Amino acid sequence: MEIIKIGMADLGVSKSPDRLRTTGLGSCVGVVLYDASKKIAGMAHVMLPDSSLAKGNEFNIGKYADTAIPQLIKEMEQAGSSVKNLIAKMAGGAQMFSFLSGNDTMRIGPRNVEACKTMLKEAGIRIVAEDTGGNCGRTIEMDPETGILQIRTVNQGVKDV
Repeated sequence: MEIIKIGMADLGVSKSPDRLRTTGLGSCVGVVLYDASKKIAGMAHVMLPDSSLAKGNEFNIGKYADTAIPQLIKEMEQAGSSVKNLIAKMAGGAQMFSFLSGNDTMRIGPRNVEACKTMLKEAGIRIVAEDTGGNCGRTIEMDPETGILQIRTVNQGVKDV
């Protein structure tokens, strides 16, 4: 068994017995797609809601909800899955800092969660578990054998969904 590390603004797919892990989910959202029949899982570490926020010609498809999720679906299909068999789990999207202003641009966590939900809904993928919001960082690990997503939250312990 190998643990495949998914970095910030990164995505990847694994088959059992290998697992996927990402760390440092603050305002970022970890989106996990899972196909129970094939024991295939995919994970994206989404940093920002919309690729229209991209600056310059340095474009990273894994960074934005509107590009990472379609790419992850494509890679799941290339690994042998079918979109109709996929379910989703999400974690992250915390509001890491409190701001006095009600400025929407500072609400990156909640905006990331909303954008990920929108993309999953458009793809027809049902979200079966979610641990989002709050103000704590998270680390997640997905086991394609069992379909369990383990979420470790700073100061709050471990939870399996």
